[in-house]
Amino acid sequence: RTAASCAAGAILHYVKTTQKGTLEHIDRIGFYERQQALVLDAVTVRNLELVEPLFTRSLQDGATTLFQTLDATLTPMGKRLLRAWMLRPSVDQPEIEARLDAVSAISSALLARDELRRALDGVQDIERLLSRVTLESANPRDLLALAASFARLPGIRSAVHAFHEKSQRFSILHTQMDLLGDVRGMIEKTIADQPPLTLNDGGVIRNGCDAELDHLRDISLNSKQYIAQIEERERKRTGINSLKVKFNSVFGYYLEISKANLQHVPQDYDRKQTLVNAERFTTPELKEYETKVLEAQEKIVEIERRLFTELRAAIAAEAKRIRRTSLALAEVDLLAALAHLASQRGYTRPIFTSSEEAEFEIIGGRHPVIECMEAPGAPRFVPNDLYLNPKSQRVILLTGPNMGGKSTYLRQTALISIMAQMGSFVPAQRARLPLVDRIFTRIGAADDLARGRSTFMVEMTETAAILHTATPRSLVLLDEMGRGTATYDGLALAWAAIEYLHDRTKACTLFATHYHELTELSEQLTAVKNFQVSVRETPAGIVFLRKVEPGAANRSYGIEVARLAGLPREVIERAREVLAEHETSAHEATEHLAHIEGHALSKHNAPAQLTIFTPLSQRIVDKLREIDVNQLTPMEALQLLAELKKQLEHA
Repeated sequence: RTAASCAAGAILHYVKTTQKGTLEHIDRIGFYERQQALVLDAVTVRNLELVEPLFTRSLQDGATTLFQTLDATLTPMGKRLLRAWMLRPSVDQPEIEARLDAVSAISSALLARDELRRALDGVQDIERLLSRVTLESANPRDLLALAASFARLPGIRSAVHAFHEKSQRFSILHTQMDLLGDVRGMIEKTIADQPPLTLNDGGVIRNGCDAELDHLRDISLNSKQYIAQIEERERKRTGINSLKVKFNSVFGYYLEISKANLQHVPQDYDRKQTLVNAERFTTPELKEYETKVLEAQEKIVEIERRLFTELRAAIAAEAKRIRRTSLALAEVDLLAALAHLASQRGYTRPIFTSSEEAEFEIIGGRHPVIECMEAPGAPRFVPNDLYLNPKSQRVILLTGPNMGGKSTYLRQTALISIMAQMGSFVPAQRARLPLVDRIFTRIGAADDLARGRSTFMVEMTETAAILHTATPRSLVLLDEMGRGTATYDGLALAWAAIEYLHDRTKACTLFATHYHELTELSEQLTAVKNFQVSVRETPAGIVFLRKVEPGAANRSYGIEVARLAGLPREVIERAREVLAEHETSAHEATEHLAHIEGHALSKHNAPAQLTIFTPLSQRIVDKLREIDVNQLTPMEALQLLAELKKQLEHA
């Protein structure tokens, strides 16, 4: 990997040159390729709301992303690892099974798991603190935070040891976890219990750490007592009871005497400053002591800075041990959090099918985010089953009303796959899944006007990326493709895309649509199956059952959903009238065409049949538009007619 090595060297050289410092905080350079993990592009991460919500919601809405829903970690390192595993799920089955074994071992041991989580609670961000240490920007409180975190390591390591026989992963993590007692000892021996934030004023280093520092501190701390003794002695010697010894940053130490007592000033006093009501004096003894105290304070700060720098360098020298322990802590925290969620929410361990089967079989699958957002007293989330097979049921065409749950069904399938491949138990009664190499989503409407792309152009661009890069091992989710343009254009594009996914890409696909004409594809393509989201009609309106069942829906109930959304009653009633008029016109036209076609076919003893939509119809129309009828000879016209008729017969 010569190119990668050159690039890494160039980056290191650039950082060292621009930052004007050492690179002590970098102890390794890794190489990885996107294909080494389940690939989730930016569109999919956004559409599935993995780390950020699509819409701004209030804090009262609770967790609205998968990251928030699964974040039961107790350390900052665990949170970062959760995000990393979520955005780059593994495709290595032994690695995934090792994580699942660890989650399984700890999820069944309630008391031991709680003990481990209690031990983890309070560990601070060791990775970030260590970065400050190696970059020489750590302050005294950062070092104390490191020591406090290291103090929890014996309890954590002991709790991890309880699982080392049940899980090989915990045995490895137990070995990787260093107690770092020597580093903790250095910090606690050197840094005071409550140090200031900076080194400018002293008080950072503990007493007893350095003999010279203790001596200078004694001088500095006893200066007030010594000054009080001088003040008392001079009052007795001069008989001036109002005499005071003071200090400021300009004149240092001085004796202040009022104007009324100037006649009592001794000859050995040197005048320093005259004021309106008083005069300031100094003495050789006061000058000498001032020099001694000020030099002591400067030396105290100098010695403390040197000792602190030496301590920080000593900690940085152990950076590799600390970082290895931090990584082990992060994984222990995350595995314990996933086990805690599995136990609390009834998640089950996924089973991975072989590459030959590559079946999706989810029994009682649930959307992990939505089921956690349910308000008290609200209807419980309705679980649904899913079955996809590369040979017999590769594409599911999902129809049904708006608000019925089609998008939820699509998203929960993708989230279950992501959770399984990151090493988590999943929200389902049972899950048999293949190892997916990529997950693609085309969900919702969005524009990119800054780049001159309309809503439909964005939709087509995302669809093009899916059709060009999906593989037979991919999972494709398409929701309402083709809705951004005219009805027949969108229908034609959706039809062609499904055929391409079925015949060429051969990826497992969930395709939600309101184009009911597409359900005819199940009769033409062997691996396309129709499913619908069921609904019940009542005198008061429609009831969403949220259940996915085999079959095709014949209505979208758009007007009913609009009524639920609060459109004015006049608009709803007028919409029903317009819909009835169009349905009547369409029905009459269909009957007329069926009569004409039936009459023509009856001459050949063929059954009457009406094809609502065929892929060839647009080609025939385009052909007719290209022809200049005035230029055709009678023979050419007959040949053209025969050609078009032949195309229709092969449809």
